[in-house]
Amino acid sequence: MELIISAISQGVLWGILSLGLFISFRILNIADMTTEGCYPLGGAVCVVAMQQGVNPVMAIFLAMIAGGIAGAVTGFLMTVCKIPSLLAGILTMTALMSVNLKIMQRPNLSLLNYETIFSDLAQFNLPKYYDVLLVGFILVALLIVVMVWFFKTEWGQALIATGDNPKMAISLGISTNKMMVFGLMVSNSLIALAGAVLAQYNGFSDVNSGIGTIVIALAAIIIGEVIFLDVSFTERLICIVFGSIIYRLLVVAVLKLEIISPNDFKLLSAMMVALCLSIPQIKKGFTLVSKCQGDE
Repeated sequence: MELIISAISQGVLWGILSLGLFISFRILNIADMTTEGCYPLGGAVCVVAMQQGVNPVMAIFLAMIAGGIAGAVTGFLMTVCKIPSLLAGILTMTALMSVNLKIMQRPNLSLLNYETIFSDLAQFNLPKYYDVLLVGFILVALLIVVMVWFFKTEWGQALIATGDNPKMAISLGISTNKMMVFGLMVSNSLIALAGAVLAQYNGFSDVNSGIGTIVIALAAIIIGEVIFLDVSFTERLICIVFGSIIYRLLVVAVLKLEIISPNDFKLLSAMMVALCLSIPQIKKGFTLVSKCQGDE
């Protein structure tokens, strides 16, 4: 039971990452590779700040600011330098590898004996992992409420319009370049938030922790969309978190049952995302075959 609770709690925390990527991937229709550099950036800034005596909550805010700056760099490369979005993200991600090492001064840093956002719940003597689950649900709930409110505002609607139809957005007087930069800043600040929170949960920050994070976040988004159909925007955000939880439970099930080697799980994750993304085309193929058989 503890293993399941641990997987659920981790799924909730990783849901923050998925919600951040949702803004760039679904709202702006950009596959932003900055994610893999921004996630460890959030952890690096948070851990270094805490080692300098900064409050754990304030350290998270500093990490979010750093993530926003990283997103702004990608946005600048896209809008001003006219570099394709995928390449712009890769360039920022590559640069962040060196930046993260500069910040940390070593490949990894520990938070051993440091107070974290989870430490204050120790006094309540909650069962193992329930403190993480509680903090995770509070953070995700606040994040979803803020996102729902924001996307109902004028700026939020302008961001949606920019992703849906840039030409129409321009005709409505929306500066799509500004919206693109702003959206990437928000997206990457949330990704850095996830990096900071998970660094505090894990008790360390590692410069290589961002490898494969975009696949994990995409898996959560796709699983949520495939399982839960025809939902409202609010429900869609909640489903993304459920997708993240389902993904972590799948990880536990696969590793526990020893279906594959732990070293092969990244391959399985990539294949799962590819399969989920291919579902619309697979459905079209089945529909076309059925139609042809009906005509015969």
